[in-house]
Amino acid sequence: MFLFLSQYLETYFSGFNVFSYITLRAVLAALTALLISFILGPRMIKKLTDYKIGQTVRSDGPKTHEVKTGTPTMGGALILIAIAITTLLWADLTNRWIWVVLAVTVTFGAVGWVDDYRKVVLKSPYGLSAVEKFSYQSLIAVLASLYLANASEFGMQTDLILPFLKDVAIPLGVYGFVVLSFLVIVGSSNAVNLTDGLDGLAIMPAVMIASALAIFAYVAGHAEFSRYLGFPYISGAGELAIFCASLAGAGLAFLWFNAYPAEVFMGDVGALALGAALGIVAVVIRQEIVLFIMGGVFVVETLSVMVQVISFKLTGRRVFRMAPLHHHFELKGWKENQVVVRFWIITMMLVLIGLSTLKLR
Repeated sequence: MFLFLSQYLETYFSGFNVFSYITLRAVLAALTALLISFILGPRMIKKLTDYKIGQTVRSDGPKTHEVKTGTPTMGGALILIAIAITTLLWADLTNRWIWVVLAVTVTFGAVGWVDDYRKVVLKSPYGLSAVEKFSYQSLIAVLASLYLANASEFGMQTDLILPFLKDVAIPLGVYGFVVLSFLVIVGSSNAVNLTDGLDGLAIMPAVMIASALAIFAYVAGHAEFSRYLGFPYISGAGELAIFCASLAGAGLAFLWFNAYPAEVFMGDVGALALGAALGIVAVVIRQEIVLFIMGGVFVVETLSVMVQVISFKLTGRRVFRMAPLHHHFELKGWKENQVVVRFWIITMMLVLIGLSTLKLR
């Protein structure tokens, strides 16, 4: 919206040309999302509290979590509102990548909202069944993947780019691209959801990864930078830096309220949406493996659940004291804030490794 306005005003005063720069709009988007979240956050928390939309805690979990019972949840809606408004304000609304990424983020958030609503408002013990949730996620991911496959302009936009290797890519073809995109979008969505079990644990890694993806998006959408660094040039992908900056700003603001001891939890409405957002951005800019590296904490948390379930079904024994992995460390004696900060530190190191692939090829 502001881009259109600045382009119109530029005819009267050339200084408005500054808003054509993605870097400036990305910074302003992050600040706008922060401001929106800070303004709406306290009001939303109060409403959630008044409506008694509170968190329920696993009976088999760490005893220290019992104090969390009743803490307002579904706060992820605040993140989605801030992202959507900010992106619409600062991004180029003629850009197709912006619309597909927004659509996936919002629809995954809607799936999470229904799940949360059934659990905390309708008092259904399980919310959406696993089959229902996966079916909705799969439908959205497949439709988005088919659109992206159809929108690709040349072969390298559907190839699997291998980081650290120059001019090396695995041709996937349309079907392979759709399958990979589906796995990345659905997998990252559920991985963030599984990780969202401690105050601030999921949101800060999401912020760091989104910030790094903003840099990758800017490079992918810049003809000279992408050629120099050996990236596939994807016309218009640079605008996704605006979306990623919005996510980072909204996420930082949410952390203000979600930091230990949390005033609000994001719930599935936030976790499913944020994971899907990271996944779809990585697919558009062809950095799925880099996302896998930077999101190592999310990956390990997911694997810990898979290993725990498989081991218990096959042998009747548990590998971890409790899954996901963050609960295992809690039961070993780590304090909640120790687990959170240490996982943040690990994510920061992984993000730096991911960023190093910009040049190390």
